[in-house]
Order: sequence, then C-alpha cells, then structure tokens
Amino acid sequence: MRSPQTLLDKLWRAHEVLRRADGVSLLWVDRHLVHEGSHHAFAKLAARGMTVAEPGQTFAMVDHYAPTRMRAHIVDPQIKRMIDTLRRNACDHGLRLFDLENPAQGIVHVVGPEQGLTLPGLLINCGDSHTSTHGAFGALAFGIGATEVAHVLATQTVWQKKPKAMRISVEGTLGAGVTAKDIALNWIARLGTGGAQGHALEYAGSTIRALSMEGRMTLCNLSIEGGARFGLIAPDDITAAYVKGRPYAPQGNDWTAAEQAWGALTSDDEAAFDNDVRIDAADIAPTVTWGTSPEQALPIDAALPHPSALDDSKADATAAALDYMGLTAGRSLAGTPVDEVFIGSCTNGRIEDLRAAAAVMAGRRAKVPGLVSPGSQLVKVQAEQEGLDQVFTDAGLEWAASGCSMCVGMNGDLVARGKRCASSTNRNFRGRQGPGARTHLMSPAMVAAAAITGEICDVRPLLQGRVA
Repeated sequence: MRSPQTLLDKLWRAHEVLRRADGVSLLWVDRHLVHEGSHHAFAKLAARGMTVAEPGQTFAMVDHYAPTRMRAHIVDPQIKRMIDTLRRNACDHGLRLFDLENPAQGIVHVVGPEQGLTLPGLLINCGDSHTSTHGAFGALAFGIGATEVAHVLATQTVWQKKPKAMRISVEGTLGAGVTAKDIALNWIARLGTGGAQGHALEYAGSTIRALSMEGRMTLCNLSIEGGARFGLIAPDDITAAYVKGRPYAPQGNDWTAAEQAWGALTSDDEAAFDNDVRIDAADIAPTVTWGTSPEQALPIDAALPHPSALDDSKADATAAALDYMGLTAGRSLAGTPVDEVFIGSCTNGRIEDLRAAAAVMAGRRAKVPGLVSPGSQLVKVQAEQEGLDQVFTDAGLEWAASGCSMCVGMNGDLVARGKRCASSTNRNFRGRQGPGARTHLMSPAMVAAAAITGEICDVRPLLQGRVA
C-alpha cells in the first residue's frame, strides 16, 4: 500500500529520471525559459560546440533589458548588445523568441502563464529566481544558475536535491484592501528570509483557494524571498479556467485528458510535511517593508522597530537598515514621505494589479511622479481597452511599455540616489532599484495610495465607496 504523498512527492516522482547514490535526482525539464541573462549559458554551449537539445521546449523572452520607451531606437549600447545577443542565440538554436515588437512580449513569468506554456504538472526552469511564480499552477518551477541553464539547454534535464516539504495554510477571509502581496510579506516577516530555507512550500487553506490566479502567482513569486526553493498551489477549477484557451494549452480531447490528470495533483489527506504553519487571514493587514530585506516588513499601522529592543542577531541589521532607509526607530511607518512610485514587475504587473491600483487612483491626482509598466504587452493592451491607462495618466503617472523596468533597473528605469520609492516589486535590497535608492515593497493598491497622498499610508480609507 502506497504511503500518503505530498504534491511535491508526486511532481518529483513524475520527473525523476534517475537518482544518484548521494540522493541527488536527475529531473526531466518540460519547459525552459531563457532571457537576456542566459547569455553565459549559451556561451558555455558554444564553447563545447553543442546545440540546444529540445528547441521546441525552450522559449526566449526579452524582459530584463526591455526598454519601456522608444524601443525602435535603443540608445544605450550595453542594453542593445544584451538584447541582440539573445536574438542571435535564439536564432542560432531555432528558439521561439518573444521579441520587443512581439504583441505577446513581456516579463518571462507573466508571458509563460499567459501563453499557456505554464501548465499544472510541468517542471519549469529559468535562470531567474522568481521562476517560483509558475508554482501557482501546481508546476514544479524553480530558478537555476548559469551552469544549470547550460545543462538544461544541452540535455533538457537538471540535477537537483529534493527539498523538504513545508505547508503554509491560510484560513479565513482577507479584509478589504488586503491582498496576496500582504499574505506573502506577512509570512516572510513572521518567519524571516530563511524561514522556508531548504523547503518546497505548498500554500493551502480556504484563503488560498479563494485567490485568483494573479494572486496565487504573486504569492508563489515571493516564496523565494522567504528562502523557499519554490512555491506550490494545487490546481483547481480556478487554475483550469485561467489556462483554458491559452495558445499553448491542450486543446480538444487533450484538454479533457489533461484536466482529468490535473485533478490528481494534490497532497493526500494524510501526507506528512516537515514543517506546517497556520495563519489566520484576519490577522493580516496591508503590509509594507521598512528596511532592506523583505522580512523587514510591518503592518501599516505599526511603529518602526528599536534596535535596542531586539536580540544581538537582529539589532545591528535593524540599525543598519534604518540608517540606509533614512528612518527613525519608534516612529510610525505611516506618514513616511515618498519621492516616487512604481507599479509593475513579475510580482504585481498583471491586469488584476493594474485594476486594483486604478480603483484607488480614479479621479484623483498623484502628489509624486511615478511609472506604470505592465507585465506584458497583452496586459498593456487589455488595460488600455479597459481605460486603466487613462486613469494613471490623468493622475499624473507615466504609462510605459512592458518589461522588468524599475524592479531592477537593468533597462535604465532607475530610482535616483537617496530617493524613496513605493514599489509593487519583490526586492528592497540596497541599490536594487538603483545605487542609493530606498525601496518600500507593498501591494499595487498601497502604491497607488502612496502616490495620491505622497506618503506611505493605509489604502483602506481610500477604498471606501469604491470597487477594488
């Protein structure tokens, strides 16, 4: 009799080609996503005179260096060189390329799900840590390094040690103005950036089941910020409804068979987890980072921590973060002035995110400048059809083309030194948005509220009488 299995167990077993004596597994990779940063791996391949093993399962996307303005004439030679290198590698190896002028171009973790490349049960790799996003579909999805990217290109397989299984169950109904971003920042602040280290993280509970696919992707996207190897959510009817009809999704009889197979992708009732955490949704408030790590986050109504009140292991880091961020211990996080805002990224650049921000901004004027960069060109078109772009530009924000943009600034969209940015992105590390930039992570609705008031504030009063 087979012992109860977790979703991780089932996905791992389905992709394991062999297991070495040291316990490390060789896994078959169903989808491999590459972008500009994959050039090191292509160079390794070229140095050995090898070609891509499965070009039909490898997809290239321009995202990190994608200009958000004047794409036809890229001025910066470094940016142009990176994009041209990806174009050349995609052409040389016969890969499908989502180039700048492609109507479906966008961030790799937005385009994959949009195109139906991301499906339940698949193993998906990309040379980017936020590949964990795709786990929202019940896929085994994780970022890999340049050497591993080269291995996947050459063999369509990857060596991995199976992580431990961890479950975070969130139960109950989220309050108004509380989102998947707040769930993620909440648990990372509770457990720390190493709280899920060495684990595959499965999200469960009534709150998770009620999330849209956009919300689930946000949650799994941020799993890596809590140390998890990847995030997982069992596929259900919401998953199937999102996937159905996508260009690369199964069709006809294949769809029927696939949907039936996806029904088995769930943890057995008696399956054991190495770590089990339970969170009450009612305890989660709109959450904002104050420091230089995603774990340095607080509910919007909280006061900034005093280093002297913390143990030695955290006191120095807290003092250093407060100093870098230009904040004073003990003061309220709310009311902190911001210099600009950014809405976008693979974490919160989807249509639901833009709708949430627009619901706050409609008919209002921003006190600070800001940039809105949709996660993909398809999101951009849909937002324009819904009039969301007009809401943002009427409020005084800039509406731009899709890409990673100000999340990491590789395309030149940067926050100036010493300036403070309310951002819907995923990392607030020192200099992440530019040298000396100060980043506060929060949900898109909270970013919109910061734009309207010119300071970090609680979005909930601004949503009264509005449909978020």
